[in-house]
Amino acid sequence: MAGRERVVRMSVEQPLWRALTAYRVLTLIYAALLAGFGHGKYERPWVTFVFLVVLALWTLVTLPRVANAASCTKRFLGLDLTVALTGILLTPLADFDARHMDGPTLPSIWTAGSVLAFALKGGWRWAAFASTLVAVANIIERGEPSEDTFHNVVLVWVASIAIGYVVEVARASERTLARALEIEAATRERERLARDIHDSVLQVLAMVQRRGTALGGEAAELGRMAGEQEVALRTLVSSGLVPTTRVSEDSADGAVVRVVDDVAAESAESDLRALLAPHAGSRVTFAEPGAPVLLAAGAARELAAAVSAALDNVRVHAGPDAQAWILVEDEPDAVIVTVRDDGPGIPEGRLDQAEGEGRLGVALSIRGRLRDLGGTAELISVPGQGAEVELKVPKVSRGKAGPAR
Repeated sequence: MAGRERVVRMSVEQPLWRALTAYRVLTLIYAALLAGFGHGKYERPWVTFVFLVVLALWTLVTLPRVANAASCTKRFLGLDLTVALTGILLTPLADFDARHMDGPTLPSIWTAGSVLAFALKGGWRWAAFASTLVAVANIIERGEPSEDTFHNVVLVWVASIAIGYVVEVARASERTLARALEIEAATRERERLARDIHDSVLQVLAMVQRRGTALGGEAAELGRMAGEQEVALRTLVSSGLVPTTRVSEDSADGAVVRVVDDVAAESAESDLRALLAPHAGSRVTFAEPGAPVLLAAGAARELAAAVSAALDNVRVHAGPDAQAWILVEDEPDAVIVTVRDDGPGIPEGRLDQAEGEGRLGVALSIRGRLRDLGGTAELISVPGQGAEVELKVPKVSRGKAGPAR
């Protein structure tokens, strides 16, 4: 990629915040007009006047707070709802007849804006909490539930919860779209890199291999190493691995931000393929499902280390010319990695003898790791026909690496 990171910013919910800002201003004007047209019926008009002045100042001063999710903090939501509830409970003090005539409360429908802010910020659960408090305040203000009060309460409750649910769905869709765009961009970048590497690095490695083989001696060893690196690089380029991502919330506008790193980042899950692909070379063949093989990051690292230990055993005991194969299988409840070689195999009783002599490579590096992950390691060897190690890790790990999913 051209830089260290690529950032994709989107905000499906941002128009809703703008609509809420306009709603609060319009409903403030509506509440003021109601008070102006009905000022003659108030027993204590000064209570109405003082509250509306406070409500107007609060609404205008806090308009930036409802501009986006980042600015709309929990503390602001609590204070905003307190202003609305206070206005509802002050209504009988300004007009005692209002509780018997089902007249509007002092804040009127401005209260719904406070509840909707909860819905946009926290989803339907927050909306249910705020609308329930408003319902209780309305019942206290009326003295007893009436048909109109019940109707208004249910309307606010249902509307706010529905909007909160829509916001949660929009956020989930936003993340899905961001992931799709990320995969598309990563695929295009991988194809570009593959073209560049094929036109430069791979051709140079292939030339070094041919020339080294022709010259012989130390140059032949250099050619062999260049050939191994060529195979490993081809495997890595063509493996289709997608960079890991992290999600955050933009402090400026509340948008979902997905950051794509060029290097692997710590995350809850890791793609096992990315950890095993570097082992591929002229003498190690790597076969994987072609889709991400996800495990808990700790479990993936431990399993990769066990595979590394198995390959070390192949190099030490099967000889430098032995061929090895790594096969990754992603089953519904477990991940299975098989490491096989074409060496002379392991004589019967050799592992027990090595363990008795204090050489615990298989016992600790392989079986010990798998045991800690709640998995198993099985070794199958026939003298003269090579050896095969099958490593099986459950998707839900019981070991120290933590849950796999």
